[in-house]
Amino acid sequence: MINLLLLKSGWVHKEKVESAEIVVDPLETRKMRIFNRLNWLGLLTGLCLPIAGMLNNDQLPLIAWIVACSPAFISGTVLLFNYYGKTTTALMTYFTCYPVLSTMVYAADLDLGIELFFVLYGVLSVFFLPKIWQAIFCGAIAAVCYILVYVLKRDYPIQLSTLNYPFFIVNHLLALFFIFYALYLIKKENTGYQQELLQSNQKLQAQKKLVEQQSAQLSDLNSLKNKLFSVIAHDLRTPMYALKNLFRNIEQYDMPAEEVKMMIPDINQEMQFTTNLMENLLQWAKSQLQAAAAHPEELNLALLTQEVVGQVRLQASGKSIQVKNRLQENKLVWADKDMTQLVLRNLVSNALKFTPENGQVEIGSREMDSHIEVYVKDNGAGMSAETISKLQENAFFTTQGTNKEAGTGIGLMLCREYLHRNGGWLTIHSEEGQGSEFCFTLPKR
Repeated sequence: MINLLLLKSGWVHKEKVESAEIVVDPLETRKMRIFNRLNWLGLLTGLCLPIAGMLNNDQLPLIAWIVACSPAFISGTVLLFNYYGKTTTALMTYFTCYPVLSTMVYAADLDLGIELFFVLYGVLSVFFLPKIWQAIFCGAIAAVCYILVYVLKRDYPIQLSTLNYPFFIVNHLLALFFIFYALYLIKKENTGYQQELLQSNQKLQAQKKLVEQQSAQLSDLNSLKNKLFSVIAHDLRTPMYALKNLFRNIEQYDMPAEEVKMMIPDINQEMQFTTNLMENLLQWAKSQLQAAAAHPEELNLALLTQEVVGQVRLQASGKSIQVKNRLQENKLVWADKDMTQLVLRNLVSNALKFTPENGQVEIGSREMDSHIEVYVKDNGAGMSAETISKLQENAFFTTQGTNKEAGTGIGLMLCREYLHRNGGWLTIHSEEGQGSEFCFTLPKR
């Protein structure tokens, strides 16, 4: 971890860091960043003070020169320990050597005015040292040294304030600067760390929400899949068995043509349902697996509706239902042809399903500002508010038609999805006993 910190200070080559697999603690990273900055300042101070003293021709005792040079020696040693990854040794060296060497000056009866540094060492040891016993040990050293040199003994024969008063003032100002600068760095890094935690928490919450949404979608899809399989297992089997029985009876019992002809309408109705079912299933599977994108083009709704009416002609004639196409030739929309055709076919087929014999289904349009609304209206039994609510929930839901026609419940789901991809939407209007009106919109050219 310390190598990464020293990289920011220019100490470690990039190759060394990249070659090591290191787990970085963000809080410790910030602490060591502050610690390195303080040591760089200490190194600079230890170089500048002796030079300033020599230029001023100060006649100071040897011990004073040793203390003046000590920041350069101690901070340089600490930075060297950090370079080789010996973080604990670097910290303990810093918080023991500085107060001990400062005390030695006062032991030689020399007051350099550096007593505020003892406060600095005690405060910083609590913040930087990772273990409690280390903080107590180094804090106690700083406290004992402060008491010895400034509380128990206050009169010193040699005082820097007498020998070099500006130098004495500089020492106090340096101590105050280090104290406030260290506290400023600590506050700044703590604020940055809190912001990082907040951002990380927000990212985690967003990821958690996304995972929950995906989990809910997967759960819904799994539920839909199970229901579809149960429907397919039952409803696909019925028309297949009907055809199988018809062919077996023709083969074994040599059925007359009249009897075969009587059975054809029922089988045709079953096959019509099977065709619609397979078409919807294939489209649904395509939409789920491929997330097919829409390829819009200019479409003539009247012509497209004529094609759809032709496709459901047998279903309509089986119940003697009249299908009226009231769409005008100039109704042009901008949408995917296959998707629009599927929407129309599903809605018209659904209207035929719930319209009684000799009923009527009407297909028309209404102008909107930027869209054209197409409606498919029938005079069937209509729906209750509860049924409409279930359909609007985009959930798997199906009911039997007027002639017990079955359904899979995925037709409207496909309609909504395809309309959404083409910039449209679906609405339902119905009352029990008053028929139903399904409306969808598509953008104009």
